[in-house]
Amino acid sequence: MIKVLKPGLLTSIQDLGRYGYQKYGVIASGVMDPFSHRVANLLVGNDENCPTMEISLLGPVIEFQQDAIISICGGNLTPTIDYKPIYMWRTIFVKKGSELRFGPAETGCRAYLAVAGGFDIPIIMDSYSTYLRGEIGGYHGRALQAGDEVAFGDSSERANRIMDKLVKANRDSSQSFMDANWSVATEMLPELTGRSAVRVTKGRQYELFSEESQKQFQAESFRVSTQSDRMGYRLEGPALHLKEPEELISEAVSFGSVQVPSDGNPIVLLADRQTTGGYPKIAQVATVDLPCMAQLKPGEAVRFEFINHSEAQRLYLAREQYMRSLKNGILLKIGRN
Repeated sequence: MIKVLKPGLLTSIQDLGRYGYQKYGVIASGVMDPFSHRVANLLVGNDENCPTMEISLLGPVIEFQQDAIISICGGNLTPTIDYKPIYMWRTIFVKKGSELRFGPAETGCRAYLAVAGGFDIPIIMDSYSTYLRGEIGGYHGRALQAGDEVAFGDSSERANRIMDKLVKANRDSSQSFMDANWSVATEMLPELTGRSAVRVTKGRQYELFSEESQKQFQAESFRVSTQSDRMGYRLEGPALHLKEPEELISEAVSFGSVQVPSDGNPIVLLADRQTTGGYPKIAQVATVDLPCMAQLKPGEAVRFEFINHSEAQRLYLAREQYMRSLKNGILLKIGRN
């Protein structure tokens, strides 16, 4: 179990999303950065969809009320345990009574805390994710607050093996935590931050936009507005316009759809997006670059690069192959004496 001493700016419990209910008007929600969430779970022996704690910009202070195996992936919010820096993208054994804190965001803006066994919260409509506006799922349907206590779920056999190894290595240590002597190779991680351009495919209404707007979308930089949230990133930059005014029928939208409302400022739809939308869509963020988009801070600039669907699929399959290799590599590490 953990106890939240300070809640941070926005800390909630999420999984990969609540799918199958959009036809009833229930949004998918889920993590903003699926890649970091999945890797964090693998590092502690969980299934990839196990609930993690999504931590945004200004992190919480958390007290561990029992020994735990954790990992933190995603944006680097300078985590420490009992004021000592800890590694990201690595498995860590934490002793009971230790305090996890976060400092300024060095890179990215969202980190994911996974614990062996996940968080023991009710599953609502086949998901653990928190839909904040609807007060559905997660921990009582809301962001975590000071004083909240969240229990751990049952650890898997893989997690127990990781725990045994790190406990043995830490038995005679006075430190409050112990890192594994292996981690995800930095050079193998995708560029979650600092990409020169986020890759996109053409949206369903791309051809409705003026030639000038099509060129501006590819050539110019946009800035993430402070009026952005988990529902969508509002972008400030050159105004984009249709060739002629059009009345569109609302249709399904997805994670990464780039809508352009009448004011000409694009909105990139994210985890808490609505189920349908009637604004024209100029582009769709490639699945592999959704983490790059989600890790942008308000005020940061972003550019877009068009690729075709075949390239987007190739990149996605390559990422999934890497995830399988990573999972197998972790199992090999756990199995060694």
